[in-house]
Amino acid sequence: MPPAVPGPDAPSPIEVNWPQAWRIIASRYPPIDLFERLSSDPAVWDALTELEQATNPRLRDQAGNISLVPPERRVFGPNASWVMAPFTHINPKGSRFTDGTYGVYYAARELATAVAETGYHFARFAADSNDPPRREDMRVLLGTVTATFDDAGALAEPRRSAVLSKTSYAESQRFAVERREAGSNGIHYPSVRHERGLCIAAFWPNVVGLPMQERHLQYEWDGTRFSRYFDYMQDIWINVERG
Repeated sequence: MPPAVPGPDAPSPIEVNWPQAWRIIASRYPPIDLFERLSSDPAVWDALTELEQATNPRLRDQAGNISLVPPERRVFGPNASWVMAPFTHINPKGSRFTDGTYGVYYAARELATAVAETGYHFARFAADSNDPPRREDMRVLLGTVTATFDDAGALAEPRRSAVLSKTSYAESQRFAVERREAGSNGIHYPSVRHERGLCIAAFWPNVVGLPMQERHLQYEWDGTRFSRYFDYMQDIWINVERG
């Protein structure tokens, strides 16, 4: 794919080379092995997935809509499903860097940043749902990122503050749609939930390396906030600072 097209308000490009890129997802989403088993030629995947889904209806929900990802952007191999999933199962409500019409793979440079980002959304969902105290297991994925991104942190004001707003995704979604349509790989940005943390929002699966499962965590909602989480690897509870 050609490089991103610069425009009058185009952000500066930044080379991201992270040997560790942390992503946290809910453990209730079980791993599937469809993209591990498919042909090494992504161009024939549409026909293969259609055939397999016809004989295994349950796979239809697991695989999602493969047509949302261009063949040249697809990935395959061990744990490829964890990368493909956010692009074939899009959230129609959107998020910071998608309006809900396409998928995004979010990751952070540090585990603490990934916890802060996902913990915020875990608490937001629980609060909006008026949930009583509860816990939820989370799966920690560890991969790599080596690609050129658009640097939202280098945007001029007032657009920088609007794109990185803590309360509104209106401008960040407009910005992301513009950059994706221009051919961008994704957005590099400072976390708004973890001071000095850095994150990426990849617009395509082949922008990130295939991750491994690194550990499990358990988030705790105490009825009012995301108060602490349990690290199964370290066998300890870790308190969350109030933001």
